[in-house]
Amino acid sequence: MSPQGSSPSVEDQRPTESEQMAALSKRIGVPYVPLRGRSSAPEVLRAVPTRVAHFYGLFPLEWRDGALVVAMSHPEDAVTVDDIRQVLQTDVVAVLAGQEEIRDAFMRHYGVGAETLDELSPEASSGAAASRDAEDLKASSEDASVVKFVNQLLLEALEKRATDIHLEPYERELRVRRRVDGVLADVSVPATIQRFQAAIVSRIKVMADLDIAERRLPQDGRIQRKVAGNDVDMRVSILPTPFGESVTIRLLTSKLFLDLEQLGFFPQDMAYLESLLEKPHGIILLTGPTGSGKTTTLYSFLSKINREDAKIITIEDPIEYQLRGITQIQVQSKIGLDFARGLRSMLRHDPDVMMVGEIRDLETAEIAIRVALTGHLVFSTLHTNDAPGAVTRLIDMGLEPFLVSSSLECVIAQRLVRTICRHCKEEYRYEGSPADGFQKDRSVFRGRGCERCGFTGYYGRTTIYELLSIHRDIRDQIMQRSSSDQIRRLALGRGMKTLRQCGWEKIHAGLTTPEEVLRVTMKEEDA
Repeated sequence: MSPQGSSPSVEDQRPTESEQMAALSKRIGVPYVPLRGRSSAPEVLRAVPTRVAHFYGLFPLEWRDGALVVAMSHPEDAVTVDDIRQVLQTDVVAVLAGQEEIRDAFMRHYGVGAETLDELSPEASSGAAASRDAEDLKASSEDASVVKFVNQLLLEALEKRATDIHLEPYERELRVRRRVDGVLADVSVPATIQRFQAAIVSRIKVMADLDIAERRLPQDGRIQRKVAGNDVDMRVSILPTPFGESVTIRLLTSKLFLDLEQLGFFPQDMAYLESLLEKPHGIILLTGPTGSGKTTTLYSFLSKINREDAKIITIEDPIEYQLRGITQIQVQSKIGLDFARGLRSMLRHDPDVMMVGEIRDLETAEIAIRVALTGHLVFSTLHTNDAPGAVTRLIDMGLEPFLVSSSLECVIAQRLVRTICRHCKEEYRYEGSPADGFQKDRSVFRGRGCERCGFTGYYGRTTIYELLSIHRDIRDQIMQRSSSDQIRRLALGRGMKTLRQCGWEKIHAGLTTPEEVLRVTMKEEDA
């Protein structure tokens, strides 16, 4: 998620690379050729070996009148251009392009880490990976080029603001994908990458302190590194497949942690939440699917109330961020430390506030309820589609309605939607279907795509939410074992907005698009 409504940063106000290059072009008298979205023919790419393109920082564009046109960030450097002519043994015409443009074009056409894979020794090639012993795998994982390639893969993902990296083996390829702003997209990699699959996976295993010889069972590990000055926590998960091991890396950086004010709550709801966080006891629940931002919101709540006079303890699976001043416990199912057992132990440590990563069963739910009723503020999460559904879910687990009614203070259902890039934001007339619940032929905003957002039209994410306050009428409904639909109708009558209605308000505010709201919500949510 990204801050909304804040003033542009110094970085936002700087001229783009394209603007800088246009000015430089006039000064040095060399034409500027924007590379965004531009493709080069295969025969042009073959004319420049990967290592040559990388060494000289150039990108081949086309053949023109018998000369090879190449883009460079310093085309006025006659000595370098002459060197390139000598190396390629052909006439070369240099034009101007930005370093970032050249780098992006290089990765799109040659693939991420292409120059590194080009340096890999034949011994690092995976070959019959299943038959290789642990010594071979360890040796290949320590090949300098393998190390460099994996580092490039991680650094590039962080620069693109990715939260996850996927390496997926298939019969004839190793597919690499990244998740940015909640959406998965392919990463261009060299066709030869599959040959080095075992070496790459082994390197990741070594970094995560996993067993490189074990290729039949799933494994989970953790990598902690400082990258570009930021502490990065990487959660590695390995799965065996018929074509090799599939790897998923979750990237967690301290930069992703947000203040409560940056989550995207509207001012009136923000005021209510701040008053809620001052309550001495009760349960506050967050609900939504995996990846909907529940953990970030919970951590923001805890950060807000993390004071000298408050003892805060959490039990999580896993601990996603280290929070200074808060005691955090990691679930360890193998030795019997689950949420319920952790909760009981936490009570003996004189807490004021407790956070349970997830209520998964009746035992955990019962303990959390009783803790809240004995003078503690409790935060937790559930997996339900909406806020009213969380209430009935607790009762369906086997909790007595009077316990739920007495302890529950608020339920927040949330989703994450991508926010419109402020640098390429434009107005247009929305002409969607009336079934969407949004007025047709209305002026709204979208991003047309630019350098800063990677030509997606989106940059960052914000929350859309459903905030169910458990007031007296709702408590009465809970006592009567009312259905989630009945609770929902009553809450809507008292001013609660559905996820989709909250989304429409963010569309009106110019923060997101109708397509994003429709992507993460269901029509029946407005029923």
